[in-house]
Amino acid sequence: MKSSLFLCLCVFLITAAFFAAPSRAAQKDYLSALESDKIRDAENTNERIKLFITFAEDRLKKFQYELQHPSSNKHSEMLNALMNAYVGCVDDAADLVQLGIQKQESIRPGIDLMAGKTKEFLQALEKISADGTEIDMYKDNLDDAIEGTRDAMNDAEKAKKAVAPPPVRRKN
Repeated sequence: MKSSLFLCLCVFLITAAFFAAPSRAAQKDYLSALESDKIRDAENTNERIKLFITFAEDRLKKFQYELQHPSSNKHSEMLNALMNAYVGCVDDAADLVQLGIQKQESIRPGIDLMAGKTKEFLQALEKISADGTEIDMYKDNLDDAIEGTRDAMNDAEKAKKAVAPPPVRRKN
């Protein structure tokens, strides 16, 4: 009797834990529900790369705004969350470039966008690093962002060489 009650209790707890677990596997922590839907609904890898670069740019602009207009509460948390979100978007874009190369997809426009934007991002991040106020609050995340952006920029440059340019029609 006790063993069957114990077994029922165990089954109940496991089932409850399964259904209580958050179902956020498809959504990244740093993306809104709308952004996750856009990524999921994108037609191909190239579009996803472009979306992640756009989201990264948005996070960087919000970070810069927050530096210029500090909020009265949770300023430090906001800065660190935005920088982590930026890095996540750039990393995901770089991962998609590698995936697109492996699958031999047509991702040339996404690679070109990533190469150009990461250069801009790196300049902005280095300017923040040199001139930033209250840098002690977010220095570690900023350093990670600079390193991640450099890696993504280098990956994009390598990918440009790995992905053949589109064919050119010759006139006869």
